[in-house]
Amino acid sequence: MTIELERITKRVGAVTHIKETSLRLEAGHFNVLLGETGSGKTSLIKMMAGLDPIASGRVLMDGQDVTRLSTQKRNISLVHQFFVNYPHMSVFDNIASPLKVAGMAKSEIQGRVEEAADLLQLRPMLNRRPHELSGGQQQRTALARAIAKESNAVFLDEPLANLDYKLREELRDQLPELFAGRGAVVVYATSEPEEALLLGGYTALMNDGHVSQFGPTADIYRKPANLIAARVFSDPPINTAPISKRGNVAHLGSDISWTIEGPAADLSDGDYVIAIRPNHISPLSHDKGVALTGAVQVTELSGSESSAHFRLHNESWVSLAHGVHAYQVGEDHTFYMDPSRCFYFAPDGTLAA
Repeated sequence: MTIELERITKRVGAVTHIKETSLRLEAGHFNVLLGETGSGKTSLIKMMAGLDPIASGRVLMDGQDVTRLSTQKRNISLVHQFFVNYPHMSVFDNIASPLKVAGMAKSEIQGRVEEAADLLQLRPMLNRRPHELSGGQQQRTALARAIAKESNAVFLDEPLANLDYKLREELRDQLPELFAGRGAVVVYATSEPEEALLLGGYTALMNDGHVSQFGPTADIYRKPANLIAARVFSDPPINTAPISKRGNVAHLGSDISWTIEGPAADLSDGDYVIAIRPNHISPLSHDKGVALTGAVQVTELSGSESSAHFRLHNESWVSLAHGVHAYQVGEDHTFYMDPSRCFYFAPDGTLAA
């Protein structure tokens, strides 16, 4: 099963919400749409599902043009971040609802519902109503409905966003296994880079209604094609700064410099933009660390990690480090950047090294 988008666009009045987009999404792995709120993820899903009109271009499913087909004729399932279940129906009937609409035999409906319920650990709740379930159980019911339907495509629009941390972690770990081997194209929208990495598969990075990069998730993370892609695939935000390269030395302002090694050493002399993720800015000194000193603006402690926002050359930079570190807001602190982890971008934003 494949879904192909051929130069599709979406317009609302004179405003283009989805710029010309072409993608080929396949079964066998998760296809993740990663981007901030408002980047176009939900719009793209609705266009593929037939819920939003397409201004131009085509949507193909297994080579068949479905651009003008209704949602009902596309054999798809859609799971939202909100718990969309029928309140007057039991869990069993909620899971079975699309199968009944399709006119499936009772015996087959029974088998499919029970199989999906077992996968999602819902067997003891089949006779309950949605209001008797926890948030996690309600979302499991929605997922079970998608599995039981055996759709050609399953669209998961930030399905874990409204669950608590523990449930989110648990379901996220289960999702790839739940849909493995079912032959459906699975499209998963999220605003969390960590979630994309955990799900693996392929990722489309979205920004302002445009796909800035698409490919194997791990490859995109290691080598973003441009500065926009690097920014989308970083949380906390990636640190950036203009630098000049002269010989094999990079100069960040007048007071910070380091020797460039690796492929970046072969770049022509000139101006570039470096980008480095917060987890490569440490409060601890190390052999090749480049010292960065700035006033601490904000600190956060979350479990086993400490983050600090600090001022560097009138820009806000972020350090994210394992362990608990003492920072004093308003005071200067020295952090250490690992220069081997820097991306170098040309002035137009394309990856240079």
